[in-house]
Amino acid sequence: MVHYIALYKLKPNTTDETIEGIIRESRSCFHRISEAHNFRSGRNIRSDNPFSFFLSADFENLEKLKMFQDDPVYIKFDSRVVRNHITEFREFLYETEPGKNPEFS
Repeated sequence: MVHYIALYKLKPNTTDETIEGIIRESRSCFHRISEAHNFRSGRNIRSDNPFSFFLSADFENLEKLKMFQDDPVYIKFDSRVVRNHITEFREFLYETEPGKNPEFS
């Protein structure tokens, strides 16, 4: 199992209303794509954290993550919603069941 986390720095002066819209749209997007499980998204609550928004989800393997990233629904969300509001992002992948998948050995 792979856990995917993406952290985003939003453009200055991004309103709370815009952030709420991004969160709503992210949830709609991820729930329509069967490869993503345990999806989460949300806003930062600490002023010392420069990343204002996050997405995370579980995938059975790297192939399922790739299928998700290539899905037209995700591509549309990423290009239309996310990319229009961010200045920077970081992505992280974690193996959640060490030793069970030879793909990560």
